[in-house]
Amino acid sequence: MTLAVRRLAALLLLLAGLWSGPGVAHESQPGLLEVRQLTTERWEIAWRAPIYYGQPHPARLALPPDWQPLGEPRVRRLASAELYRQILRVPPGSVDGSVIGFPGLEQTITDVFVRLHRLDGSEMSQVVRPTEPQVVLRGERPWTVSAREYLALGFHHILLGIDHLLFVLGLLVIVRGPRMLIETITAFTLAHSLTLGLATLGHASLPAPPLNAAIALSILFLGPEMVRVWRGETSFTIRHPWVVAFCFGLLHGFGFASGLSTVAMPRAEIPLALAMFNVGVELGQLAFVALILLAHRALRTLEFRWPRCAELGPAYAVGTLGAYWTLQRTAMLF
Repeated sequence: MTLAVRRLAALLLLLAGLWSGPGVAHESQPGLLEVRQLTTERWEIAWRAPIYYGQPHPARLALPPDWQPLGEPRVRRLASAELYRQILRVPPGSVDGSVIGFPGLEQTITDVFVRLHRLDGSEMSQVVRPTEPQVVLRGERPWTVSAREYLALGFHHILLGIDHLLFVLGLLVIVRGPRMLIETITAFTLAHSLTLGLATLGHASLPAPPLNAAIALSILFLGPEMVRVWRGETSFTIRHPWVVAFCFGLLHGFGFASGLSTVAMPRAEIPLALAMFNVGVELGQLAFVALILLAHRALRTLEFRWPRCAELGPAYAVGTLGAYWTLQRTAMLF
């Protein structure tokens, strides 16, 4: 399996190189709009727009015309987002059915979580996609709707996390045999599920800049191991890839948690959100692995042959991208 996977990896790594902008793996973090009722007619909105490729987020907030601002808005720049707060006068009974737009969201790859909190304690949550950048405010929805949205958020997050996928791809290149593949994927799954849960529940955390640098370092680590596989050599990592997958999976789990940490979930919704987001991440990861294995089988069936000198390309590409991201993200610490 290893030879064909290395060949397929060359194309995927070329795309990764084109996609590798600053912090690209985490630019899919969702935005958050909270609409909270203060009195019968007064509401507060809090619009948290994530920093997008180092710049203010392109999406703007378009409120209904009958929502009248009271006083000046408060704007605060955070490390990873801009926070906009405003008190509004809203005609009684007019919230349900109101439409809030996010012009500019269609130019991005980010979703927006919208949460509505009423005085009676009821809540509504909904996800706004770039393909339809607006939301119609309604009452409470069945839990199954929220579950589907968290699952889709996890699936979306892993498939846009090119650094996470490159790490999985590197593991696929060095594993030998179906049993070792199952052990490696299981170890990675258990590890990142553990830290994803701990981070989401608030029991553990890592600051984003050093975490991102460490994730990049995990990719750099796999580059030399891929070269050893090509040369027919061995090492502890090649003999026991599940150990490396578990250790680095703990780091990647904190990275996955960033997809949930920005949406300020109500406490009652955390178990559902955590479970379904993790399922979405797993489905996305398994879909990626299945794509690689299917492509491997197709290349074998077609007897596709590459020059032997090209077979080292994926290993050097993984090492180069890992080194580039490591240096780039380390520099961002200072």
